[in-house]
Amino acid sequence: MNESLTQSFLSNPLSEVLGAALSFAIYVLLVLAPLCAALYLVYFLLTLPLRRNERARLFVDLLELGLEQGRSPEAAILEAASSRDPALGARFHHLTPYLAQGLRLSAALEHVPHLLPPQLCAMLQTAERTGDLTKVLPACRRLLEDGVSRVRGALNYVLVIGLAITPCLVLVPAMLRLRILPKFAEVFAALSADEPLPAFTQLVFGTSAWTTGLQAGLVGLLWLAVLVYVAGPRASEWVGRVAPGLPDWVASRLPWRRKRLQRDFSAMLAVLLDSEVPEPEAVALAADATANGVMKRRAAKVCRRLREGARLPEALRAMDDTGELHWRLSNALQQRGGFVRALAGWHDALEAKAFQLEQSAAQIATTLLVLLNGAIVASMVIAIFLVIIRFTQAANRW
Repeated sequence: MNESLTQSFLSNPLSEVLGAALSFAIYVLLVLAPLCAALYLVYFLLTLPLRRNERARLFVDLLELGLEQGRSPEAAILEAASSRDPALGARFHHLTPYLAQGLRLSAALEHVPHLLPPQLCAMLQTAERTGDLTKVLPACRRLLEDGVSRVRGALNYVLVIGLAITPCLVLVPAMLRLRILPKFAEVFAALSADEPLPAFTQLVFGTSAWTTGLQAGLVGLLWLAVLVYVAGPRASEWVGRVAPGLPDWVASRLPWRRKRLQRDFSAMLAVLLDSEVPEPEAVALAADATANGVMKRRAAKVCRRLREGARLPEALRAMDDTGELHWRLSNALQQRGGFVRALAGWHDALEAKAFQLEQSAAQIATTLLVLLNGAIVASMVIAIFLVIIRFTQAANRW
């Protein structure tokens, strides 16, 4: 009786539909939901610099719109904040109480340090000293274009390799050395008496601890790079607390960062010189706008030479080891139309070169990592197959 009821229930189409629905729900909860969450997390982290840049770009747009309408920067920000638009971000609304107290924009930004990139804050602070914010906004927009290059560099599979492929390639040699090879050695010893393992196999697995350590170190460096990429400007703050001056030194040594530092310094210097700011003050303010300690120390040398009577192009040799800034500025002094217009082409060339260097570095790093991991795994596979060949030869002798 009970068996017949059970069979009739199972044969019921409704129960089949419910069973299929339950299986699909379990599949969604256990497989699709975690997969979608992981993909969204990768997307969120990968596009984080772009979202930071978009918020900063919106801030610059609001400033420019307010200045075109004849309002002060502070009034433009306060009017935009009154809309309560969530697209502006929470930190944007944290800025308004300080502006309502009567603080200048640069002073209010110091109380909300992570609203804008440090270099953009320095540029706006420099612009306030000149009294003309509109001349600095093009340099601010050029600075915000750097985030696109960083994201494109990350898309060259650096993050994908660091997060997924490389850890697997570290585990494969370790599993071969700890699990597979000992079993092969036991069987090989039983078949071949006292005959040792192939020399290449002994070499590969004798040094596999070093290769595994090397791969683990590379994975650690990649994950550190991922952390720096995700943290953005905060990473420099964290490192600067432990090793003061190190982030600025690294930024001045990376070729693409050095090109952008030169671009930003030259762009701000051109604006300040066109605004008839005294040369020593213009050099110091332009270096402050880069928010880089190395550039500030070099600018101090330039200012010292200017006070000693040197001409500006000659004094600027301390800012650029290649001497390009020297002769570019010398040519600009001989032309009419202002420094900003005379140096605009060079600034575009610096940005293009920085973009090219950054993308090349990402592609070269990715290629070398893949080749290194491939060589390590291939050597271990060959070592295992040499043992299998010896097994076959020993079995034929039997």
